[in-house]
Amino acid sequence: MDPYVAANRDNWDERVPIHTASRFYDVQGWLAQGRSLRRGEVEALGDVAGLDLVHLQCHFGLDTLTLARHGAQVTGLDFSGAAITEARSIAERAGLSHRSRFVEADVLEAAAALAPETYDLAYVSPGSLCWLPSIERWAGQVAALLRPGGRLYLHDDHPLSWALSDTDPLRIDRSYFEEPDPDAEEDDVTYTDGDDRLANTRCYVWNHSIGEIVTAVLDSGLELVSLTEHDWAAWPRFPSLVSAETGRWKAPAGHPRLALSFTLLARRGPA
Repeated sequence: MDPYVAANRDNWDERVPIHTASRFYDVQGWLAQGRSLRRGEVEALGDVAGLDLVHLQCHFGLDTLTLARHGAQVTGLDFSGAAITEARSIAERAGLSHRSRFVEADVLEAAAALAPETYDLAYVSPGSLCWLPSIERWAGQVAALLRPGGRLYLHDDHPLSWALSDTDPLRIDRSYFEEPDPDAEEDDVTYTDGDDRLANTRCYVWNHSIGEIVTAVLDSGLELVSLTEHDWAAWPRFPSLVSAETGRWKAPAGHPRLALSFTLLARRGPA
């Protein structure tokens, strides 16, 4: 395994028990009360009931299983064995094992790992693309997983936002473009609440510009349906952001707006 990927996997394996116990994810609340799709997803995805759906980089599967609750037959894929084990456990506790399966594999080998299955919808949720050394390879995997007429739904942090300093948005800390070598990050805490500390503190990330992402999607043979930039993030990306509404953080009133996330929809053409 690539040493960067191996380090990231070890880091994410450690995050799983912290995340599942966190208020941020609120697994017990999800099991007891359910959770709807994020605002905007219903409009973008339409009725997913009866669709075969693959969620790439699914972590421990709450978004995946939310889609199963909406009637989709879901497959979640993640490189963390700890996350996949937890996803299967949550699916069983939620009574959704019959609508879901979870596969441990690197997303850049997803098509081979899931073969011969193909899907109506590939779903990619926030916080995914920064772990990819090659956006071109990723797009090729997505295209290979989609049936004729199948769709890609991608919602992620905006690469402009990702290039900026975590603490000082006026400073650029990372390249806006994909680079051969990743940025190394060192931290013993994760993005959720919880007091536990990580032993595998180093992880590696890559940025990908909007142009690189769109070009990779088009070069894979998919057709671009829409690209929308948002002035909100699905998490408090910067300390200055305020909670504007459930699940959305924005710049405070009176401050200039910044592209914080984006949504891309694409489709595979007919056979």
